[in-house]
Amino acid sequence: MSGLFITLEGGDGVGKSTQAALLEQWLSGLGRTVVRTREPGGTEVGEQIREIVLHHRGDIAPRAEALLYAADRAHHIATKVRPALEAGNVVIQDRYIDSSVAYQGAGRVLSGETIRDLSMWAVEGLLPDLTVLLDLDETKARQRLDAAEKRFDRLEAEKAEFHARVRAAYLELAASDDRFIVVDAARAPDEIAADIRARVEALLG
Repeated sequence: MSGLFITLEGGDGVGKSTQAALLEQWLSGLGRTVVRTREPGGTEVGEQIREIVLHHRGDIAPRAEALLYAADRAHHIATKVRPALEAGNVVIQDRYIDSSVAYQGAGRVLSGETIRDLSMWAVEGLLPDLTVLLDLDETKARQRLDAAEKRFDRLEAEKAEFHARVRAAYLELAASDDRFIVVDAARAPDEIAADIRARVEALLG
């Protein structure tokens, strides 16, 4: 593939959307065509799945939740991300496989390896060229969400222990894979963006 696939990961409230927007603006200024997307969602089918997994009233069995995320991912990659990469575009994506390993694997206490295998099958083995992990203490992240006064979705509303497991899983993933860059999300957004740009510049050559 001639495109570049960049994913942003991290717990809720770490600033993924802000950094995705800054990165998109910078790359567009370089003349690159950028496709910015997210999971769950990113397609019409995906938005319907997003409504179920994040806003359904009542419980969803953990394995069912994992399968819904994988279904969204399979459709999203096949119909939006792969075509964009094959056209030579840069794809900036908010959440991908690592989110499922962290949230459904560690958060829901399922097998992270099984969750990863499921998603890898769903996307036919596609991995990002770069994954940016925005790391922030889960207590500070919750304070950011509280300050924003937004309505919490099903995962944001989970207890602190859940989010602590998610963060630990992310850091473990990053330590074992060179495609990750771990960024301290407590710093100023412009400082974070500069670190991300430096890594992307190296990939662009």
